[in-house]
Amino acid sequence: MSEINRYTVLPVRNTVLFPGTHTPLLVTTDRAKQIVKAALANKETIIVATQRDDNNEDPQHDDLYAIATTAEIISESKQADGSMAVMLKGEYRVKITQFVDDGGRLTAYFEPYEEVLPSPDDQEYLAIAQQVLEQARIIINNNNDPKSASIVMQYLENFQLSHLLINYICANFGMQSSLRQDFLNCNTIVERAHKLLEVLNREVAMQRTQAEINTKTQADIEKDQRAYYLHHQLDAIRKELGEDNGKAIIDEMRKKAETKKWSDEVRAIFEEALERLERMSKNNPDYTAQQNYLDLILALPWDEVTPDNFDIRHAQEILDAEHYGLDKVKERIIEYLAVLKMKGDMKSPIICLYGPPGVGKTSLGKSVAHALERKYARISLGGLHDEAEIRGHRKTYIGALPGRIIDNIKKVKTSNPVFVLDEIDKIGSDYKGDPTSALLEVLDPEQNSTFHDNYLDIDYDLSRVLFIATANNLENIPRPLLDRMELIEMTGYCVEEKQEIALRHLIPKQLKEHGLQAEQLVFSAPVLEQLIDHYTRESGVRSLERQIGAICRKVVTKIALGEPYSVSVTAEDLVTYLGKPRYNRDMYEDNRYVGVVTGLAWTQVGGEILFIETSLSPAKTPTLTLTGNLGDVMKESATIALGYIKAHAADFGISQDAVETQSVHLHVPEGAIPKDGPSAGITMTTAMISAFTGRKVKPRIAMTGEMTLRGKVLPIGGVKEKMLAAKRSGITELIFCEENRKDVEEIPALYRKGLTFHFVKDIHEVIDLALL
Repeated sequence: MSEINRYTVLPVRNTVLFPGTHTPLLVTTDRAKQIVKAALANKETIIVATQRDDNNEDPQHDDLYAIATTAEIISESKQADGSMAVMLKGEYRVKITQFVDDGGRLTAYFEPYEEVLPSPDDQEYLAIAQQVLEQARIIINNNNDPKSASIVMQYLENFQLSHLLINYICANFGMQSSLRQDFLNCNTIVERAHKLLEVLNREVAMQRTQAEINTKTQADIEKDQRAYYLHHQLDAIRKELGEDNGKAIIDEMRKKAETKKWSDEVRAIFEEALERLERMSKNNPDYTAQQNYLDLILALPWDEVTPDNFDIRHAQEILDAEHYGLDKVKERIIEYLAVLKMKGDMKSPIICLYGPPGVGKTSLGKSVAHALERKYARISLGGLHDEAEIRGHRKTYIGALPGRIIDNIKKVKTSNPVFVLDEIDKIGSDYKGDPTSALLEVLDPEQNSTFHDNYLDIDYDLSRVLFIATANNLENIPRPLLDRMELIEMTGYCVEEKQEIALRHLIPKQLKEHGLQAEQLVFSAPVLEQLIDHYTRESGVRSLERQIGAICRKVVTKIALGEPYSVSVTAEDLVTYLGKPRYNRDMYEDNRYVGVVTGLAWTQVGGEILFIETSLSPAKTPTLTLTGNLGDVMKESATIALGYIKAHAADFGISQDAVETQSVHLHVPEGAIPKDGPSAGITMTTAMISAFTGRKVKPRIAMTGEMTLRGKVLPIGGVKEKMLAAKRSGITELIFCEENRKDVEEIPALYRKGLTFHFVKDIHEVIDLALL
């Protein structure tokens, strides 16, 4: 190879030399200094090659790019730190073909690698060069150094739109050395200009974005600083006026809010309300109302739940221990818990326990909470007539409060309590609204996930609450509300069950409440039976508990006075403590009179027996007289009964003359108690036929059923309550409609013990069974 094409190589870092440009260079290494001194002394041209790695202190030929630029060193000066500052002038591009180590110097053979210059009238190049110049001007002006920008722009303008403009920008604008090497590798100035324009466009876009970000950031900072300044000013003014804006309270609220598991919606509402409070003066009449509202939001358990105990056997043991009987109700609770355990989550059902008073509906709700290990909440709805009690008042009203649903959720501090709605059948309504309509949303599993309280004014999720409603009479509950609940009937107890309940629960409870020990007062089973039969007459056990409490008080009084008493209560003690028996079962077994039949009725306090008394009197114009405070339905049943007897007198051995010449007087004691319902139809018919025929009714038999004008017997409701009432009164035989057979068979054998059932289809079967 020719020596002409062999030059010394000067490796440079972070610098790319372009033809026709002047580039300053700081020389620091001894090797580079020797190269520069030799070139200056011999007036040699050198090759300036860029290192691939800027951190390499001793680059070899493999560490340098092959495309480089020849250069002339036009000036040199020594620096205070011993380095040399030189000015390089780029001449033309070369391609290094071979490196040679010449006595410690790195030399290289090369080939000229000339680039294609644009012609003076190349419109494509001129257009690109113009855009490059404009973008360069924008970048320079954005550097916020007017003096430097003016000098650089003046220098650029001297190049006009020649190829030197492109090379100068490529060499001097702050870009990575690898990118500038890519520019040097381009074979034509037009290609280099295209690549440079792309890079400048990106740089201008980035500067514009940064400027926007800086502007927005600065505005936010200024806004925050202004707010901070104004708040401090406001605090100072309030302090001068002797006012306290409750900053400590607000800070405490904000600190509590950070621990809450809120949705974004709730958090936004809270922050807005808190800022409103922060702006208020404590002398503002609305300050306390706003503070109470924020306290409510903070106190509510938005996403806090009590873990359920999924131990089915444990739940069964709890229910059995706290409630005797009630198998159907406990079975439903166990089913709910089993499904919850299997699925992991479900919408809680709305259960309505209905039945006579004193059977344990309310206390069962507490037992369910105990079994599930949930919190327990209860509100009494009896006499409630203001819709705001359920939904709350709007905050704009003076003295506004949240509804009782939200208020109780706040008290129990959990979103999944067992919630008992007591006496749901005794809700009233007036001009203040209809609370039952407000309960439609609460008790609808499809709606209560977004329950809206007027005071809270934020949707609250009630779907995880297990609502248990209680009622005595379903007829008083509106049909839409009734349809939203799962109805579970709780009937009365038989004597055996009452005895067991008294021994397990009532007696220990009353002994504890009166300060007595178990060994100080003992009740035997026979005495309990006598207490139940002769001193109470109810489906539940509330009156029984009161009587046991009365006995405990008598005993406590004797102990306090030091008087002797019998530890084991006897039948004589019952008379001493409670007086003469209030109820006598034997009076209900009398059948000495013709025309007197025992019937069965359902009341709000359970089942009862009643007597239908009939008497006949001669009359030219026979009439039907009804007494005993009867309702319209019972009056119609009496009319149907007499009409049927007149039409079928011969079938029962009654002369037509007896029917046409005697008036009928039908009476139902007790006259002060209202009575109504169709179930006395066959009882009235039997009583009239007994009076007309002179046949007495069999002893210890009772009946219930509706009768049609054709003599057909129809089914009735309240079978269990009526059956228990009969059993309490010493009745041994019962007559029911054939269609009530299935209802009787569903009743446990314990309740049916000692009773004989007759199922009939028409009145003739009733007469054959009832009359002697």
